[in-house]
Amino acid sequence: MKKQEIKKLSKDQIVKNIDKFKKDLFNFRFQKMNSQITNPAKISEIKKTIARLKTILKGKLNA
Repeated sequence: MKKQEIKKLSKDQIVKNIDKFKKDLFNFRFQKMNSQITNPAKISEIKKTIARLKTILKGKLNA
């Protein structure tokens, strides 16, 4: 997700997206252990997206 897309989301939507991406990351880790993952770069991309979501969420909570 792009930063501009994340800024348009509400607080509840951001929290739901964080949960969804954490589940995806969990599944990708298992796929990596079993050598079933097709795109290993996706793991780092999801980690960065989670960090972006958390940063924007923290900003919205403090505002």
